[in-house]
Amino acid sequence: MKIFIRVDLQGISNVPQSGAGILASNHLSVSDSVFLPAMLERPVIFLAKDDYFNGRGLKGRITAWFFRNINQLPMDRSGGQKSAASLASAKKALDEGKILGIYPEGTRSPDGRLYRAKLGVAKLALESGAPVIPVAMIGTDKLQPIGQSLPRPGKIQIKIGKPLSFEHLAGKHDDPQALRACADEIRQAINVLSGQSYVDIYAPRKAQK
Repeated sequence: MKIFIRVDLQGISNVPQSGAGILASNHLSVSDSVFLPAMLERPVIFLAKDDYFNGRGLKGRITAWFFRNINQLPMDRSGGQKSAASLASAKKALDEGKILGIYPEGTRSPDGRLYRAKLGVAKLALESGAPVIPVAMIGTDKLQPIGQSLPRPGKIQIKIGKPLSFEHLAGKHDDPQALRACADEIRQAINVLSGQSYVDIYAPRKAQK
């Protein structure tokens, strides 16, 4: 990272030195899950799409090995009980006082814009009571666009915002309106940091590779 990637890191003091926390970031490149943890002193456990763990052949095994060894947890995005089980494993990490990374959009942006936040990040925040630290990754899509296997050398910016507390919504983790309000507030904080154009729909996944 330090040899090939120049990183302008802002707001590192907003990451708690101990205890649970949720790093909620926009998502422009597959390497976001590498760039952000590499800049922090505390280990970060990221929720990553389960496709990275289920690939076939030698490339699939290497990919799965790599993501497991950089503290990634597989996230089933199909909904229902499978998604709930993925969130339960993330909740356990927070209960153990760890730092969890999550992409509220649920997938990479296909065009650089910011899309509507899904409710998983809100459910984790309200169930765990952990502070949510908004993060903006800027320029990572230029270093590694969708479809490119490895990042090229260059410069990126990482902005870490002040922690958000949702104590006023405590106990409302099953209330759809409370979850939506929480998710929207997190997304808005990310938006302020990133300066991206916002699209009030969920990001499409069919173009992702």
